[in-house]
Amino acid sequence: MVTELSDHPLLQHQLTILRDVSTDASAFRQACSGMTQILVAEAAKSLKVETRTVQTPLEEAEGYRIAGSVVFVPILRAGLGMLDDAMATIPESSVGYIGLERDESTAVASCYYAKMPELDPDSQVFVLDPMLATGGSAVQCVDQLKQSGAKKVSMICVIAAPEGIACLREAHPDVPVVAGKIDRELNHQKYILPGLGDFGDRLFNT
Repeated sequence: MVTELSDHPLLQHQLTILRDVSTDASAFRQACSGMTQILVAEAAKSLKVETRTVQTPLEEAEGYRIAGSVVFVPILRAGLGMLDDAMATIPESSVGYIGLERDESTAVASCYYAKMPELDPDSQVFVLDPMLATGGSAVQCVDQLKQSGAKKVSMICVIAAPEGIACLREAHPDVPVVAGKIDRELNHQKYILPGLGDFGDRLFNT
């Protein structure tokens, strides 16, 4: 299942800032922050809740709390730009890390670092990666998560290419994708078009 939020007015506004080549690093980070909050809130609709009785200043009230653990896994390095706002949205969450580096000549990613909290079948894992391009990094990340015991995994990305969605769907059809925008295609260098350039470079001003 793919959820695209391209009709959301705030998301449209933030995405345009991200796309603009004249946007500086500070404004780029702010726009990434705004988009992440919207995307995580949408992805969180999949979370299960359990009832909880609380005492208000006046009387008891029935409410709900998130059931089970929530784990955010940013794909380094660009995924770090989404992490703070994801954790602020769900403060009780845990964090794991996957470091993948893409070979620019082959567009194939290799893992150089992985660190996970304990994952159980009830853990909801949200993978954070701003760009779902070829889908190779996403597939590798989900492979490792499932090997670590994750049963419920979702992907959150700012923009996605149809090729990346198809790749992830073929390898892991059970993984939902929440994307801000599904762009047109990949170019011959495997960059998303119209895209927004190299997310990590623009985020970290490198």
